[in-house]
Amino acid sequence: MQSKATSPQQYLDELPEDRKEPIHKLRQQILDNLPEGIEEQMNYGMLGYVIPHAVYPDGYHCDPKLPLPFMNLASQKNFVAVYSMVLYAKKEVMDWFTSEYTKQCKYKLDMGKSCIRFKRMHDIPFELIGELASKVSADEWIDIYEKAVKNRK
Repeated sequence: MQSKATSPQQYLDELPEDRKEPIHKLRQQILDNLPEGIEEQMNYGMLGYVIPHAVYPDGYHCDPKLPLPFMNLASQKNFVAVYSMVLYAKKEVMDWFTSEYTKQCKYKLDMGKSCIRFKRMHDIPFELIGELASKVSADEWIDIYEKAVKNRK
């Protein structure tokens, strides 16, 4: 569900009661572990963690007016979602994450395209998500992104 919130605080204030605590905890883990050069802002109606134009002036190739996405956090209708493009862009990060997830969580990993879904709020591996946020620097993400875009052409 895309929010119409214009700021992260407004987004947080509008969350349903049962989502406030898990989203706040996930957000704090992400903020505590974000690499330098990545900022929080609203992005695609979700909490977005992006490389701003001040760091990467080219922006996102799909819409250069937008900053380069890195990670997103959202309260969806039936789950909380963490979107991390790094998982699909860097195999060793995906391998690390899936291995650690199975060690830390008793429920099967529910993933889609760059999306990790959490339907059980009590089984969210908060620290693991924080660690995921720290796995790639802003410069490394820009390099990975530029190579991927170049290879698509």
